[in-house]
Amino acid sequence: MTKNSTPTATVPDTVWLARGSHLGPEPEQDVRRNLIALKAAGVLDDFLDLDPVEAARSSVLYPRDETADPGPTARRLFEARWRVADDITVRAQLITYDPGTRRKDGEGVTWILAAEAEGAWDMRWPSPATMFWPDSDRIPWDHDAVPGVRLRSANQLPKDDDELRHRLRDCIRQSWFIHVVVHEAMTPDAKGQQPVSVYLPPSLRHQIVEHRGTPEQAQIVDFAMKRELGARMPRGGGVVLPTEPKLPEYDADRFTVRSVFLDGSEPTELLDRIREFAALPRPMDEEAERALARLRQGWHLLTPEEELAHAQGMVIRYAEALEAMTNSCDLYREAAEAAQAALAEATGGGGVRIPGPLKPAAPKTDGSLLNSLTKTFGRFRDPKK
Repeated sequence: MTKNSTPTATVPDTVWLARGSHLGPEPEQDVRRNLIALKAAGVLDDFLDLDPVEAARSSVLYPRDETADPGPTARRLFEARWRVADDITVRAQLITYDPGTRRKDGEGVTWILAAEAEGAWDMRWPSPATMFWPDSDRIPWDHDAVPGVRLRSANQLPKDDDELRHRLRDCIRQSWFIHVVVHEAMTPDAKGQQPVSVYLPPSLRHQIVEHRGTPEQAQIVDFAMKRELGARMPRGGGVVLPTEPKLPEYDADRFTVRSVFLDGSEPTELLDRIREFAALPRPMDEEAERALARLRQGWHLLTPEEELAHAQGMVIRYAEALEAMTNSCDLYREAAEAAQAALAEATGGGGVRIPGPLKPAAPKTDGSLLNSLTKTFGRFRDPKK
């Protein structure tokens, strides 16, 4: 049965998106401390720390827009604003979410980060992740939504065949990051064990998850990738994995590197393929679309100029609403008068009138009361009585 193909939304070139998991005990406190430090250092223009329920109710631009609601499991909402090259403003929003009613051991707090610049995003700009999270290996904020996978490190692929296939499948279906698999032709030394992402520019560095296959995993990794992804894993090489749905611009051979030397030198060819892949249109799932909508339509951290423009816009909207109400009343009155005239003409003046505004009723005149008053005034006229 043929499925109806629907167009897939892609990430705008002004936007930076990420979703991960923080495995530490106090994720919001880690964010709060980092924001305070960066504002004090002049890196951030400003930031907000909001309760998500109140944030949804008090959205400045769209106070009744449902897209501003982060959902019932949201724990905290943070907003930050900073400037990059040529005085371009970046606005970013990070929301933390509870995994469930009770956190299990080893289960992290999910976070979603959406950032948008006033121009096309440059990967040489600072990473939005380190505007909220401390850039420290001691803070475990950088885990992917896929369990057992972490940014800023080389993740060893599972030894079990089924686990390996599940890992690859989950990474292209559930993750928002770019995934790269590198096969170790031989066990690398300490320099070769560092991830290739350290050579990438800041904003791209926190978009990459690297997987490593050991020397003895050459065949199993190649088989699993061919079966699950339609790509091949050359011995001692590297592959940038496709997305799902797969983009028409993606070609497995194009994004496969035959040799990657893990000796501490810069793997230029692999880095070029990663940059090229990052420049392709990236598909957005429904959750990513909601995150971007919340950033755009549920923004609170306005500049003084934006607050003034917003207030002026509200005055204009209220004036337009008042004028519309006045016009509506005038139209109703004109329609009522026209209907009354038409009815009178059709019935020769004997038709039932359309009710108009109610008038206070005149007091009734009681005959006995009139007689009593007449007698009383008569007494004043006749002195004998």
